[in-house]
Amino acid sequence: MGKAVFIAEKPSVAREFAKALKLNTKSHDGYLESENTIITWCVGHLVNMCYPESYDEALKRWSFDTIPFIPTDYKYQVIDDVKKQFEIVKGLLTRADVDTIYVCTDSGREGEYIYRLVEQEAGVTGKKRLRVWIDSQTEEEIIRGIKEAKDLSEYDNLSASAYLRAKEDYLMGINFSRALTLKYGYQVKSYLNAQKGVVSVGRVMTCVLGMVVNREREIRNFVKTPFYKVWAKMQIADSEIEGEWRVTEDSKYFQSPKLYKENGFLDRETAQECIAYTLEREAQADMMFTPPAEGEKQIIAGEDFGNVRVFSMENKKERKNAPLLYNLAELQNDCSKYFKINPDQTLSIVQELYEKKLVTYPRTDARVLSTAVAKEIYKNIAGLQNYAVLQDNAKEVLALGSYKKIASTKYVNDKQITDHYAIIPTGQGFQALDSVSPTARLVYEIIARRFLGIFYPAAVYEKVSLVTERRNEKFYCSFKVLKEEGFRKVMQYSFAKKKDTDKDSDKEDAEKENANKSGAENEAEEVKCDEAFLKILAGLKKGDELPLKAFEIKEGETQPPKRYNSGSIILAMENAGQFIEDEDLRAQIKGSGIGTSATRAAILTKLVNNRYLSLNSKTQIITPTQMGEMIHDVVRLSIGSLLNPALTASWEKGLTGVADGSITEEEYMTKLTDFVTKHTNNVKNLRNDNQLKRCFDYAAQYYKR
Repeated sequence: MGKAVFIAEKPSVAREFAKALKLNTKSHDGYLESENTIITWCVGHLVNMCYPESYDEALKRWSFDTIPFIPTDYKYQVIDDVKKQFEIVKGLLTRADVDTIYVCTDSGREGEYIYRLVEQEAGVTGKKRLRVWIDSQTEEEIIRGIKEAKDLSEYDNLSASAYLRAKEDYLMGINFSRALTLKYGYQVKSYLNAQKGVVSVGRVMTCVLGMVVNREREIRNFVKTPFYKVWAKMQIADSEIEGEWRVTEDSKYFQSPKLYKENGFLDRETAQECIAYTLEREAQADMMFTPPAEGEKQIIAGEDFGNVRVFSMENKKERKNAPLLYNLAELQNDCSKYFKINPDQTLSIVQELYEKKLVTYPRTDARVLSTAVAKEIYKNIAGLQNYAVLQDNAKEVLALGSYKKIASTKYVNDKQITDHYAIIPTGQGFQALDSVSPTARLVYEIIARRFLGIFYPAAVYEKVSLVTERRNEKFYCSFKVLKEEGFRKVMQYSFAKKKDTDKDSDKEDAEKENANKSGAENEAEEVKCDEAFLKILAGLKKGDELPLKAFEIKEGETQPPKRYNSGSIILAMENAGQFIEDEDLRAQIKGSGIGTSATRAAILTKLVNNRYLSLNSKTQIITPTQMGEMIHDVVRLSIGSLLNPALTASWEKGLTGVADGSITEEEYMTKLTDFVTKHTNNVKNLRNDNQLKRCFDYAAQYYKR
């Protein structure tokens, strides 16, 4: 019987496999070996694609004569810095006494690619190859993965998609970067008085640059619109409440051109006219209103304003469930918001937590659990009893027993999982928690709280919606009180003030509600109150009268869209469909964002390192640089489709199709080479230098020289 080789992606992972297998190994240079088993490792990528000059020395010089460059057979090379480890791995994989290879690189497209390249360049033949696919690095999960390892050939489609992704980035990067640099590089360099004028282009990178530049231009071109809202101040018992005026069909202002949305006016005079009309004092309007001084409120009070009548009063209970679990994009967004760290830093932290057995596989797009994991989820919960921050909550969840029925909830859905389920705590590895940074401990905390939250009942609110009227003009008030804490009990972050965590914990539900409401409803203020006051409100009935004490005109203005921060740009990349107007196309690419969970952070970092984007380390706000905006215009006027999220997402969807077998490798490659050839040749024939100069001049006014 021959020996088995286990090949991991990193030395640290290899050691975890040795520990799980309980092997008595001897350490050698680049591997561990026992009587029947060898454990070795890559150090990330050991092999990459060759540069064009490896095909022909003449290709080293950038020239229009040598592009488009599309090889018939692609060449690969061992990376110089890791040649020693490659030779060690090659020797082990091809050893005569080895008959079985367990592939233990990361369970995803990139991990598959790392191993396949090594196998290809090492010339491995005649061995049994098994793929170990795991979701965490706990001993139980490693042993399960080994026992259930499938023949590597079952992952051939995934491998094909990995090779194609690399070829796509290679062909677009080399051909488009060379074409645009040769065409416009000198113009960019001269305009900026810079040493270099290389135009760096990438399938995903350029699209993200376009998103940031477009947002910046939306902000610049935004014209603020002032508006004026009317609020009535009314007396209930010993309290004063405010009601927001909104137009209704029986209002004097229904369909008036002077309306701002449905709850305000475009000028102060009409707002004042509305108050005078409501009070039946149109004739005295000129005497009633005094323009407020700058920065002061405009309050119109009077002891003789009379009453308003209760038009309607609705009392209802509202349930809000815990948010879905974290995928990498959601976690990166929250870490940007809470800890002001960028997506690369978040990925590095959660990768460390994964390697220390604290959390499950981080590079996932799923926000739910699998049915199989749900059956064993009590182990993760039970383990959290050893986590001091949440041990009481973990005990409470086990006592509730809700985990037994979790499989029938929205938090478990096999159809929403591709490679890996959501990021959750393993319930193990706590001895390593003290060795990580303070920020990493906080990242673990938010993952653990989000996880336990799904086992708590919904938070329950009692809400009262009150509408009062006078002379057919209606004023809306909304009040709520938290009746049952539910999942909110576990969402009190140790690093935040209570009011902040309260506000954040139902963010998802609020966004969903607002998406289905009109502008006026969306902006209505909801007032928190105590139960005693809610009982007074609930006692009101239609026709009751309330004293009207005053009116206030609140001035505001429309706001431009917000700039992206390092978290929101990752979410925008994940949800590329929001940028696509065509409904059919939007539905077609649903689930395929820009880039993948494994690559998005690196793409953002590359844009910053290229000085195309600027990232504020304190606020995490992202803005384009002058060069970035110029590169955007170069691409827009030459290969504009690269800026289109629909195109970028459709390429990613195509790769997913190759991985699941619905698209052949040949079909995808034909589409890719046609696209690269067409657009490279188009650039050669462009004559738009003057137009580009005008674009550069436009952008320059927003940057200090």
